[in-house]
Amino acid sequence: MLPGVDLEQLIITVGYIGLFAIIFAESGLFFGFFLPGDSLLISAGVLASARPDLFSLPLLVAVCFIAAVTGDAVGYTFGARVGRRLYARPDSRFFKKSHVAAAELFYEKHGGKTIVIARFMPFVRTFAPIVAGAAGMRYGRFALYNFTGAVLWAIGLPIAGYALGEALGEELDKYLLIVLAAVVILSVLPTAIHLLRHNREEINARVRSRGRQGALRREPLPDESLER
Repeated sequence: MLPGVDLEQLIITVGYIGLFAIIFAESGLFFGFFLPGDSLLISAGVLASARPDLFSLPLLVAVCFIAAVTGDAVGYTFGARVGRRLYARPDSRFFKKSHVAAAELFYEKHGGKTIVIARFMPFVRTFAPIVAGAAGMRYGRFALYNFTGAVLWAIGLPIAGYALGEALGEELDKYLLIVLAAVVILSVLPTAIHLLRHNREEINARVRSRGRQGALRREPLPDESLER
């Protein structure tokens, strides 16, 4: 969640097109990792409950689902074409090689399921489809995981927000900030645990190793875990 951002006002201002752009960018463009995806989806669902004149729940979930699926597909295609040459890019404000390395370590452990699990993990979800493409994961298999993850995340969270709005009614304002804070904490927690298990030294070593390989040639990741 971005500091100082009023999510309700942001959603009203950007509308469906803006929501599509934000979810699309966070799902598959490497500079989208800082966007407030989880809390944004919950807030959009809440807003659809409170302001049905502005947002229709069916249209909202359709927009978010399509954005999530197409964003991941673009990330996969980018990873398949660029591969480990991505490690040759210099770090910048919107790109960190350490984030790619963390996603790669997660992918090596969980295989194709990473595409589903990572939907609920900030940072990892942005780079997971890129890593899957670089690993040579079959597109048909990727598409299945992509579809499943998008249903759970891009449809599930807005519906959960809508249900919350319907259940709390006029009491919603009292609890919304608490709920959003809980969503942010729960979504960041798996990423934090993953980073703790793979300490900074290990991630930096992976960056250095992949950078040397990426500068020379593309070398796909082992992908045996996809057959599990």
